Amino acid sequence: MTTDIEQRLARLEALEAIRQLKARYLNACDLKEVETIRDCFATGPVEIDYEAVGRFEDRDSFVALYASLACQPRVRDSHHGANPEIELLDGGQRARGRWALAYFNLDTETGATRQLGVVYDDEYRCDGGVWKIVTTRSRILSAVGGQSSLPVAAPA
Repeated sequence: MTTDIEQRLARLEALEAIRQLKARYLNACDLKEVETIRDCFATGPVEIDYEAVGRFEDRDSFVALYASLACQPRVRDSHHGANPEIELLDGGQRARGRWALAYFNLDTETGATRQLGVVYDDEYRCDGGVWKIVTTRSRILSAVGGQSSLPVAAPA
């Protein structure tokens, strides 16, 4: 009986850790906390595919582009992740998840706004008890808003 309870508890703790990881990532994007964004991804090879923003095979390449585009005083973003579907794999050491994202972008200089409905498909790995993103893909499902002078084509 104890083993069953321990397994169930470990599962719940893993699911919550993944939810916290995604929340930390989205909040860091809004707050322009570049090092926190970097730390949400695994070291070594990763796969980041954010459609028009680009594809990246390591976290540093993505973070460099993010910093150059989004870390500008005129850029205001709001990322709201919801509806997580998380599945643990490999005895709880890997996981995959799907998230809905409501994204809002404001260019404070021009007043241009953009709203997107996005779906993330992620894969996670637990290394040393810490969950990291190893694969993330976003697909834009809906877009509303005028043209912005910002080069950002999709959310982080």
